[in-house]
Amino acid sequence: MLNYALEHRKAVNNVTQHRDLVLRKYELADREREIVKQLRDILKDATLYFSCATPNLATMIPAMDHIDQELTSYSHNKKYSALICVAVRLAKKTLNRYYKLTDSSEVYRIAMVLHPRHKLSYFKVAYWEDQWIQTAQSLVRHEFQHSY
Repeated sequence: MLNYALEHRKAVNNVTQHRDLVLRKYELADREREIVKQLRDILKDATLYFSCATPNLATMIPAMDHIDQELTSYSHNKKYSALICVAVRLAKKTLNRYYKLTDSSEVYRIAMVLHPRHKLSYFKVAYWEDQWIQTAQSLVRHEFQHSY
């Protein structure tokens, strides 16, 4: 949507300039347009990933980790406006709240351990504590023994 608005800037401007349509209040100032560009650039990768790929449980944790790293770098990048940096920090806070919720669901860890690409290696590469890795492995063993 942001990309569409930026690509069709002339058409959007033409529509919002007509007084009889009473849309003038929706016209973006140059400063607002710059913020829209910055926001589009920040959200581009995540939007493409979740639009094109088929996200599943095993890809959610790595995706959240990647988004967290990107948000961290964007929040400290001086090329973005202060408004964008504040918004990114709020987005990071929200992402972390959801990330913590995955801890209460064993399914995410089991899915990651069983995924052929990840297994336990993802946890090690992501610097999870040894105790967390052992817990993930134990969850899979327990679930297997309980179900089969």
